Amino acid sequence: MILSMMTWTDVEKAFNRALIYSFSWTKALLVFPALVLCGILIVFCRALHFGASEWMGMSLVFLPILLSSSILLSVGVLVIRMYQLELKQVSWSIKKILVGSLDAVLGTSYLSIPPILLYLLLWMVLGIFFLMKEIPAVGHVFNTILLFIPFLLILGSILLCVFSVALLFFVAPAAAKFSAKRIQLAKVVVSLFRRDIFGSLILFFVALFPIGLLSLLLTWAAALTNVNFSYGERSWTLALEWFFMMFPFAAFLTPAVVFFFQFAVEATRLRSSE
Repeated sequence: MILSMMTWTDVEKAFNRALIYSFSWTKALLVFPALVLCGILIVFCRALHFGASEWMGMSLVFLPILLSSSILLSVGVLVIRMYQLELKQVSWSIKKILVGSLDAVLGTSYLSIPPILLYLLLWMVLGIFFLMKEIPAVGHVFNTILLFIPFLLILGSILLCVFSVALLFFVAPAAAKFSAKRIQLAKVVVSLFRRDIFGSLILFFVALFPIGLLSLLLTWAAALTNVNFSYGERSWTLALEWFFMMFPFAAFLTPAVVFFFQFAVEATRLRSSE
């Protein structure tokens, strides 16, 4: 097992090393625009949610998460390659990395397509049950008896989002190394994960900790700001407020996202050394 054969000192060293290299203007120039784009997707979908039906509203909850994961996966490959060169103390330029990583970025884009397509399938099936519950007289009967099916469909959508986030941690380091070699990439990821599922999950949650902590603090601050200064009430005015508040969100989360990908590299090394 990973955690039994390596000490927490190893994890601490990996954590500190990844954290130290997280505050980089060059990496921030890549990650910040990507987070802004993800924020625009989320804000736009939340704005559309105001006047949307229940069925359309369901898609506007999960779809931006899946699309954002696709964007961050491509950016993560670039961040990881920068980090690997920094650890080797090799001089590099962002232009060379962008040109040299084009195949890797395009090669990893296919990984985000299956979760999106599968979610769209679940969403379309869920639409059938939204229609069934509107049938006069018998709609509530079908809704009561078959309620477990929408529950499973929504649970499946949530698990797809979790899977997409997990891809960023477990796949991005291997994708940065093996580029578009899909079969080899899949074998490496599966072999590393099978060695110790528990240890791999612990490292995954360690990588998520800075993002989770910052997100909690930022959301708390945003909630207090909305209570005292917001003029919008489920309108486009509120969407504009979210839009402008999204920029400081992205700025504060940028180092945490950089750390996430860099610790993914460290975690891969820790798992590979066992």
